[in-house]
Order: sequence, then structure tokens, then C-alpha cells
Amino acid sequence: MTPKEKDEIYKEYNRKVFYYFIGKHLDDDDAEDLTANVFVKFYDKADFFDPSKSSPSTLIYRIAHNTLIDFWRVRKQHSELDEEIAYNDETLDNILTQETLTELGQALMRLPDRERALVVLVYYDNKTLKEAAEILKMSYSNSKIVMKNALAGLKEFLLQKT
Repeated sequence: MTPKEKDEIYKEYNRKVFYYFIGKHLDDDDAEDLTANVFVKFYDKADFFDPSKSSPSTLIYRIAHNTLIDFWRVRKQHSELDEEIAYNDETLDNILTQETLTELGQALMRLPDRERALVVLVYYDNKTLKEAAEILKMSYSNSKIVMKNALAGLKEFLLQKT
């Protein structure tokens, strides 16, 4: 593969790979580092790449996927999420001070059923997250993730309203 072809591939896929990592909840610095690693690995394999068998994107995204797995493995991010993650961004406090209860009701109705049920159990019925998880027959770990997504969804909807 010629240097010009490598440069064209880099220009075409650089931002796509970067946003792939951003979509996996990495910060900009980590995403930039991993993107650079992907292209270093791609260039190492470029001489063995056969464009008649697949497009460069196939190899690039496979490398990106494996690079991400390695990144998480090194960081040991597969450990259980801390409960503080779901509550620490002060989302509910900001929502209640910024929006009316009507708008909050509209935002809640836009959430998927499971997320809405979890928010109602925790914030309206004063259940602990663990109790709410048991009621909804989900694991405690999963309930933390669902709560974080629910609060993010509420925040996003309500920020669009302002």
C-alpha cells in the first residue's frame, strides 16, 4: 500500500474511528489516543491487506474493536459500577429547579417503561435502588446502568425544552 493510499484511508476513517470511541463513552483524550493506536496497527498490517477480499473499513473497525477491548481490560472497567455514578451528576436536583412538574411528567413519559418505572420507584416511592431492582426483577448492577440512562434521557429532553 502506498503512502498516498494510507493517507487517503486515514483521512476517510480517522473521524469515524474517533466517534466510534466517543460512542463507547470514552473521553476525547482517550478516544484520540486509541484512534492513533488503531492507525498504527492498521499501517503495520497494511502490506498484508488485500482490498479484493474486503474494504479497509472492515480491518479498521476490527482493529478499533480489539483496541477498545484491550483498553477496557487494562483499565479493568468491567468491575461493578459504583452506585454514585447514577446519582452524582445532580440531574434530578437540576431538573426540579429548572423545569415545571408538567415538563418533568412529559419527560418521564418519553422514557422506556423500565427506565420510567425505576425512576418512579426510587424518586417518588422512596425505594432504594436495590429494592427497586428487586421489584423490577433486574440485577442491582443493571439497575444502576438503567438509572444512569434514565437520568441522562430526562436531562437531555429537559435541556431541549429550555
